[in-house]
Amino acid sequence: MEKKPHPAKRESPPREASAALLVLLVLLLNALLYLYLSELRGSSGRAEAEPSLCPFGYFRLGSVKNCSPWLSCEAINREVRKLKCVGEGAVKKVFLSEWKENKVVLSQLTNIELKEDFLHGLKMLKALQSRHVVRLLGYCEKQFTILTEYHPLGSLRGLNETLHIPKYKGMNTWHRRLMLAIDYVSIIRYLHSSPLGTLVMCDSNDLDKVLSQYLLTSDFHVLVNDLDALPLVNKSSGRLVKCGHRELRGEFVAPEQRWPYGEDVPFDDDLMPPYDEKTDIWKIPDVSNFFLGHVEGSDIVRLHLFDIHAACKRKDPAKRPSAQEILDTYRKVLTLLIREVAMPGTREML
Repeated sequence: MEKKPHPAKRESPPREASAALLVLLVLLLNALLYLYLSELRGSSGRAEAEPSLCPFGYFRLGSVKNCSPWLSCEAINREVRKLKCVGEGAVKKVFLSEWKENKVVLSQLTNIELKEDFLHGLKMLKALQSRHVVRLLGYCEKQFTILTEYHPLGSLRGLNETLHIPKYKGMNTWHRRLMLAIDYVSIIRYLHSSPLGTLVMCDSNDLDKVLSQYLLTSDFHVLVNDLDALPLVNKSSGRLVKCGHRELRGEFVAPEQRWPYGEDVPFDDDLMPPYDEKTDIWKIPDVSNFFLGHVEGSDIVRLHLFDIHAACKRKDPAKRPSAQEILDTYRKVLTLLIREVAMPGTREML
C-alpha cells in the first residue's frame, strides 16, 4: 500500500526574524509619530519666524491669499468698526471689532500714566511676530491703538469650560492637553531665546494672571497675547530684572521673587534683589498641572514629568533646567506614551 506523503511541518520563523520584524515595526511607528507630531505642530500654518509666511510688517487673515501691510492710523479709523467691549485691564480696554467682514480685536490705552507699558507691549508684539505670538494686524501709536487677530475661544482661563462643550469634548484627552502644555513651554523657550534676547514673562504672579496672557486658537494651539511686561535679561552685562515694585507673596512666584529679609523688615523695593528668567521655569509645573487637568491618563503623564518638574522647583535658580530642556522632555514623554498606546507591551517585548 502506497504511503501518502505527509505535509512538511511548517517551522516557526527564527527568533532573530521576529525581533527584526518588531524593530522594523517600532521604527515605522516612530516615523509615523514624527510625521503626526510635525503636522500637528505646523497645523496652524505659522512659521517659526513669521506668521503665515508674510514678510515683516505684513499679515494674512482668513482665506485671503495675499499679504496686506499692517493697518495705519488712517486705515484703522476708516475701515475698522467696533462691535462691543469684551475686556478691560489696568492698561487697556479690548473691543471685538470688524474689518472687511473679519472679526478682529482692537485694544486701546485706558490709563495715560501707563502709556510706556502699552508702547512696550506694542514694541514686543511687532518684534516677536511668530507662530507663538498673536498676529498683529495694525497699530496707531499716536492714538494708542493696537489691532490683532481675533480668537473666539478666548484666553486659557476658559480652557476647561471649552473642553466641556459637546463640540470640543473629543479634545479633552491627556495627549491633547499635553500638547497644549508643550505649546506653552515652546512659548517660554521662544521668549528666553528671542530675537531681542532673553525676555522674562513678568505679568505672571498667579495662575489666573498667567492664563489671561495666552489665547486658545480654534485648532487648539496656544498663543501669547499680552506682552506689556516683558523685561530683558542680559547676564553677561549683569542686567537682571524685577517684576514690578511691590512685594510678591505666595508659593506660585519663585523664591527669589519674594522678600528675603523676613517679616520684621518692611519691604523696600530698593533693597529687593533682582533675578533672571528662571522665575518662569519655577512656574511651569503649576501651569502644566492646569493644562493636564483630571482626565483619564493625566496622572500617568504627571508621573513621567515628575523628575523634570521637581528640577523646576529647585530653590537655587541656577540649578533649574532651561525651557529647552523642559520642552525636550515633554516631547519625549508625549512620543513615549503615544507609542505605548499604539503598541502596548512594546517595552516588555524589547
